[in-house]
Amino acid sequence: MEPDGLQTFIDDVGLVVRSTDDEYEITKRVAELMSALLAGGYRLPPELTRPSTERPVTYPLYIAPDDSWSMASVVWDVGQRTPVHSHETWGVVGIYSGIEHEVRFLKPVAPAGAALTPAGEELWEPGQVTVCCTTDDDVHAVAAVGNEPTVGIHVYGGNIGTIRRRSYDPATGEARWFVSGWDSPEGGTLKRAATCS
Repeated sequence: MEPDGLQTFIDDVGLVVRSTDDEYEITKRVAELMSALLAGGYRLPPELTRPSTERPVTYPLYIAPDDSWSMASVVWDVGQRTPVHSHETWGVVGIYSGIEHEVRFLKPVAPAGAALTPAGEELWEPGQVTVCCTTDDDVHAVAAVGNEPTVGIHVYGGNIGTIRRRSYDPATGEARWFVSGWDSPEGGTLKRAATCS
């Protein structure tokens, strides 16, 4: 892909986001653009594919000036997994390298007190793209499986590092609010992850 391939992708996603409020239309079109980005041979800088031994990391690739959308390189080391969580917005994920195991759950509609209902699972491999979430369907957990770290290019409908999101206990449905923050490829954090109960 040409050197400005990422900028072209950013420009095109920006046009999509500005053109409609329909999450299903946005995610369909962003998924098409993501497929083309991955198929075109775009290469992330090596420092944005580096895992942490402590936890999955989220490196910002682009944050729209009005926070209407953001793009990130999300990296899980081998065997790392996320808790069950929500996004509170739409999202599209393209697998850049490694293999992601995703387990989906139905979004709870009642107060806590009941186990979350599983809604399927999938293995995602390099070059594959998925609509990971819309606001009415956005509860999942993911893990890096295989012999190498998993790297995904994620696009979300908002600044995902600052959005208040839910982490769920799948056995009880109990939810806790958190803000994930952003990570820096130099090893520090741009915004330290915060928990809000």
